[in-house]
Amino acid sequence: MQTIYTASATATGEGRNGHTRSSDGVLDFDLAIPVEMGGPGGPNTNPEQLFAAGYAACFHSAVKRVASNAKAPIADTAVTADVSIGANESGVGFGLAVALHVEMSGVDRETADDLVAQAHQRCPYSNATRGNIEVTLDTLVA
Repeated sequence: MQTIYTASATATGEGRNGHTRSSDGVLDFDLAIPVEMGGPGGPNTNPEQLFAAGYAACFHSAVKRVASNAKAPIADTAVTADVSIGANESGVGFGLAVALHVEMSGVDRETADDLVAQAHQRCPYSNATRGNIEVTLDTLVA
């Protein structure tokens, strides 16, 4: 891989109840374990939310690029990434799963599904997770 860009962030403190900051200072905030995982919750984010935001944005870009290349007239697009965490089936450690919900209008169902499948092949997050975690795709055509 020829590197185009490298993002850097540092976590300090108590891990999931700690602090994270990007090298450029754009991200700079406290983290908190969600109540559902036995933590305090509250107004702070967590690693799963950060991963969901990154994956949703990256996949959305891939959908837009694939549609543009295909000259598909998509409109009103949005991608929601649901990132779930749970104990591995082996009982050792934890794993992630992602559900990507893609909304668009301007094309029929078959075209939308094809664009989403192509985006899944192109998106760096999809390529990084392929074969490592379960990723499901859901397309909603308005």
